[in-house]
Amino acid sequence: MENRVDIQKSLEQLEGFEWPAPPDDATGLVKAAHSLRKRPIGSLNAHELGRLIGQDIGLAWLLPIAVKILRETVADQRLSGSYDDDLLTAVLTRKSDVWRSQPQLAATLKEIVPLLEDISPYIRVDIQEFLTETEA
Repeated sequence: MENRVDIQKSLEQLEGFEWPAPPDDATGLVKAAHSLRKRPIGSLNAHELGRLIGQDIGLAWLLPIAVKILRETVADQRLSGSYDDDLLTAVLTRKSDVWRSQPQLAATLKEIVPLLEDISPYIRVDIQEFLTETEA
């Protein structure tokens, strides 16, 4: 899952494309996505990553970071009883073609999900759908 991307760069820099300014009447989510695309990807927190990933923005660069965060924090879930459900849901609910294009990330996520405890029934459904969609 090694990702050799410069995390000091923004999605705009990595993609080589700057989005036009959002319209004045854009939703908060749209405005946030535009703003977050300008920030270095290494500075994005789990919530911000989840927002972008949930909108299928920058997946090639952000999914590896998100899966790394999920892997690194799985042990904390046992101690604190909490886990970043929003990031987990955003990652799990990406379409199957995303996982087919990044099988190593899918394999890592498959190693993570059995370690989670006290997951809500809604997320359990997302986990099952992810596992079903990524069956080899």
